[in-house]
Amino acid sequence: RGRAMAAGGRGWFRALALGVSFLKCLLIPAYYSTDFEVHRNWLAITHNLPLSQWYYEATSEWTLDYPPFFAWFEYALSHIAKYFDPQMLVVENLNYTSPATIFFQRLSVIFTDTLFIYAVHECCRCVNGKRAAKDILEKPTFILAVLLLWNFGLLIVDHIHFQYNGFLFGLMLLSVARLCQKRYLEGALLFAVLLHFKHIYMYVAPAYGIYLLRSYCFTANNADGSLKWRSFSFLHVTLLVLIVCLVSALSLGPFLVLGQLPQVISRLFPFKRGLCHAYWAPNFWALYNAMDKALTILGLKCNFLDGTKIPKASMTGGLVQEFQHTVLPSVTPLATLICTFIAILPSVFCLWFKPQGPRGFLQCLVLCALSSFMFGWHVHEKAILLAILPLSLLSIQRAKDAGIYLILATTGHFSLFPLLFTPPELPIKILLMLLFTVYSFSSLKSLFRREKPLLNWLETIYLIQLVPLEIFCEIIFPLTPWKRHFPFVPLLLTSVYCALGITYAWLKLYISVLTERIAVRQKAE
Repeated sequence: RGRAMAAGGRGWFRALALGVSFLKCLLIPAYYSTDFEVHRNWLAITHNLPLSQWYYEATSEWTLDYPPFFAWFEYALSHIAKYFDPQMLVVENLNYTSPATIFFQRLSVIFTDTLFIYAVHECCRCVNGKRAAKDILEKPTFILAVLLLWNFGLLIVDHIHFQYNGFLFGLMLLSVARLCQKRYLEGALLFAVLLHFKHIYMYVAPAYGIYLLRSYCFTANNADGSLKWRSFSFLHVTLLVLIVCLVSALSLGPFLVLGQLPQVISRLFPFKRGLCHAYWAPNFWALYNAMDKALTILGLKCNFLDGTKIPKASMTGGLVQEFQHTVLPSVTPLATLICTFIAILPSVFCLWFKPQGPRGFLQCLVLCALSSFMFGWHVHEKAILLAILPLSLLSIQRAKDAGIYLILATTGHFSLFPLLFTPPELPIKILLMLLFTVYSFSSLKSLFRREKPLLNWLETIYLIQLVPLEIFCEIIFPLTPWKRHFPFVPLLLTSVYCALGITYAWLKLYISVLTERIAVRQKAE
């Protein structure tokens, strides 16, 4: 099957990859965020300063706060950057944006996405080809390739807003593909490397750890699917531990020798930042903050609260870094850690007690990503992609997962709109989102046309309401007098409305995973 896909599929896959790369080139002149300056500064730091100063340099407010492998990645890029414009590599040149700098940085993202394209190709090879479609457009592999390569969130976050997520997700999807192909050590190595590129992937590490322990360290199961404890392989565990230790030594070793490990750790985990990002990610804490605001307004109206004791910013400043809760208890980093841990636990238990091979692993991976998005500390709205991309792999396998994917991807992608707030980007983001969403709905619907509808009427109504919400936020609200007094209202509405959809998708996936396991157990008995 793999060979047939390679032969017949090379043409269409290449066309999809080239098409999206061409689109990325067209987006070179688009708006870019402060992340553009962040990465320019990191190029300058790694290029000019000795290793011992990388995690101390603080000329710019955008200090180096990614793990060492990413710093080395910037160091490698800087040696190409000097041929485009050496001025971008001067640490003191803050907010430097010559045309050559913009061209180089945009090009570096497009070029490193080659890894993502390769990873998608490998993931497509893992897809179960039970549904033999005569039409190439209805093949699960084709649909998956489009859902991943042309993912709306990745396009706007990397190629307009500016970041290197494609390259990092490439590493993740490639490790997933290797685990699906039973190449466990390669998968473990790739994931270990990924963790030292960007530490946000720690959130999905439990899924990897348990799956490798269950499928690789224990080599056999009993007839009913339960674990055969005697099959434990000491050699396999040793190999996994060696891989993790070697990668960590390579990454953190130099800083350990310099006695700088505490400094590196303090940069990677800046708990001084607030509970929520400047724009609230659409998660549980967004709903919690909104509830606090509503209770505060109600309390003031009914004279339960003393207006003089309420910090002014918490009511008018809207979405600030340090959000002061006035009615509900304030949230600490430890509280978010405990909530995240509790939310992840059931999915990890499912993966251990009733493994279902690669699909069970993917479900656990998505639930870990979603749980950390729901309850994490200072979550960025972009982190929703950590759940949407692996869920794409599940969406083409079962109608139930396809329905959850449509809800999560549509609301998750819509919640990224506030990242692009400049007028020229408005038609681009709306058009790209529409194209991707219409394609997702139509392709998955045709794939599962013999089964019941993917969404029920309530879910459909919820998603349709995103249209009037966008019209209100972008067109109607700016014309009203409220814009001056309550500038944060559009962000608040977007965040809270999307949080409802994402919470619903998370609960629905959890229920689906938990109930499905019981059915399997009954069958075994």
